[in-house]
Amino acid sequence: MAVRRILAAVKDPGARRLAGLRKAARLAKGFDAQLVLFHALAEPLYVGGLDGDFSPLYENPRGLEQRIREAALRRLERMAERLRRTGIRVTVSAEWDFPPYEAIVREAWRIKADLIVAEQHPGRHFAAGLLHLNDWELLRSSPVPVLLVKSARAPHRPVVLAAVDPDHTYAKPPRLDRQILTTAAAITRALGGALHAAYAYVPLPLTAFSDGALSDEQVLHLESHTARVAAGKLERLVRGVAIRKSRQHVVGRHPVDAIAQLAQQTHSAIVVMGAISRSGISTWLIGNTAEKLLDRLACDVLVVKPAGRARAPRRKRRGARYVGVQPRLY
Repeated sequence: MAVRRILAAVKDPGARRLAGLRKAARLAKGFDAQLVLFHALAEPLYVGGLDGDFSPLYENPRGLEQRIREAALRRLERMAERLRRTGIRVTVSAEWDFPPYEAIVREAWRIKADLIVAEQHPGRHFAAGLLHLNDWELLRSSPVPVLLVKSARAPHRPVVLAAVDPDHTYAKPPRLDRQILTTAAAITRALGGALHAAYAYVPLPLTAFSDGALSDEQVLHLESHTARVAAGKLERLVRGVAIRKSRQHVVGRHPVDAIAQLAQQTHSAIVVMGAISRSGISTWLIGNTAEKLLDRLACDVLVVKPAGRARAPRRKRRGARYVGVQPRLY
């Protein structure tokens, strides 16, 4: 994975603490990549008043947009200057565009970013796909990998956990696992951390537990055999990637429970997982699993997509939104 340019999505240029920016800068340092600080000016501009007069905002909307954009650029430039002192190559950008996740994807595509770093939406992701939460929509729509920052913790030598699926559940392409591993390995090298791999498998078919289907001894034998087969699948998958045997984890549980358990046990700082684009009800089912995992994990999540399936986003920016305020009647 070659990372030459990283886009850091800055939600609030006036914030005092930005965990996402700090981690994006660390990655830029590790990859010797250019860092672009981007702020999407997506808030609507309200014009009008009690008397229905839209001047002077309505008469000179471009001037208003320019002043707000320049103020955002000044704040971003102050952040960039601090980072440049550490030897990082940094540029800044702020554009009127909405919704924010589309603006981020458009800017990443424009600058040919290899990685997007963004902070997670606060709170739980109940029905995130229906509510169009920016972080969830960013994961769904971005053609490039997205690091979703959930934790302010930044260990010196972080543990990176690659969540793979040799069984290719939900018809995931086989090459996706290789992308997950190579991406996780690149991130691990850049941060000087330790790479682990996780595989959650189905321990036994449900029919094995039906009354009289198998004896207890047969169930234990089948469980042992299934575990050995699963360990062999993971071992073959990680060949060519420097992962110690002790860091290859095979767990016979549901992926959400298994990955959350391993991330906690290994004190992982980043979990790298794959995502595929679906249509219809499949999106809801897969999305529901991912939503649960996003909420269960306390660490950052890096999501990658299958290579060759990236689609160019809508190229034209939407610009600023103007909303007229209706007079209030008393």
